[in-house]
Amino acid sequence: MTGHILLTFNPGSSTIKLGLYHFEGDAPERFGGGAIDLRDAPLWLRISEGGRQEEIPLTSEITEDLHDVVAEVLDWLKHHFPAGDITCVGHRVVHGGDLFTGPALITDAVEEDIAELTPLAPLHQPKSLRLIRAVKKLWPGIPQTASFDTAFHQHQSDVVRRFAIPRNLFDEGIKRYGFHGLSYASIAKRLKASAPELAYGKVVVAHLGSGASLCGLDGGISRDTSMGFSTLDGIPMATRCGALDPGVLLHLLEERGMPLPELDDMLYHRSGLLGLSGISADSRDLVGSDDPPAREALDVFAHRIAQSVAALATTLGGFDALVFTAGIGQHQPLVRSLVCGHLDWLGAAIDAEANSENRTRIDCAGAKVAVLVLPTDEEQVIAEEALSVLPGAS
Repeated sequence: MTGHILLTFNPGSSTIKLGLYHFEGDAPERFGGGAIDLRDAPLWLRISEGGRQEEIPLTSEITEDLHDVVAEVLDWLKHHFPAGDITCVGHRVVHGGDLFTGPALITDAVEEDIAELTPLAPLHQPKSLRLIRAVKKLWPGIPQTASFDTAFHQHQSDVVRRFAIPRNLFDEGIKRYGFHGLSYASIAKRLKASAPELAYGKVVVAHLGSGASLCGLDGGISRDTSMGFSTLDGIPMATRCGALDPGVLLHLLEERGMPLPELDDMLYHRSGLLGLSGISADSRDLVGSDDPPAREALDVFAHRIAQSVAALATTLGGFDALVFTAGIGQHQPLVRSLVCGHLDWLGAAIDAEANSENRTRIDCAGAKVAVLVLPTDEEQVIAEEALSVLPGAS
């Protein structure tokens, strides 16, 4: 299988990311990648390959199932690479429930299990299934693998995972699962390579993108996370509400008669930074705005993040480092400054110049807590996990 290509798909809240890897044995080496920003109109497939950049206009319209978009991208890849070059496709799948504690080779049975978990992640699971099924139809016979965001959090204790509801519901799967596991796995590995003195300590990682959550790592192992049963939980996100008093939901349903589909749409698509500001779901727009609601939205966002950091430090029994990652975490100094402003009492003091320049290390000299800005690479994790379960790859 030497020299063959492994393709990864990472469908997110507002993008579909692709990774292109050469591999020999179990060592994938990235040579290109791409992305589709679903907020663009019209859509573009932006590809980088061997140092070349290319933008391919897509003619497909965005539909609920994204079928035409996916089919057009796969068709372009099929014609761009000679037949047989792409020998494996790895997918990010958000929810693995308690069925999947690690990556899996996708068989008909595994695909069926992934589909049955859709009610637990109705916003994300269908996107992965569409990609899996589209590849299966266009490239029958090419092995596919699944890497699960929930798998990284399987080491958490039942004390962390339980809700204070009747015990039988926990046994029926109503529990805290946690998400963004591939990102946290990437950061844990990066820390071991670049800052081992921190990697084996107590670290809180803030994955701040369109979807956002935090995770408490102890020696690189997930001990707690801000997201729970669903991808709605935890801190506010671009359009998702984050943690919300369930009494609000009962009030909207019972007292105001809000239809369930409307409530679903509000929680997933009209809340978060968009709902708070009334302006935009994009933090870049809010940072650049002089409108008071824009700043208030960022203030609420940062306050909730800081609260989660403190809560995770409680679970860890200490706090050695804070890592910011993903789009907002890596590129928004204002957000990092606002968050750390709430955490000064915990020792997370940052250097203003280092922060403004997005340096890797932004804590002040002598600070009790290290503060880092690190890129995450979910696609690399998907590629490595794919080869770990691909027959004949090692």
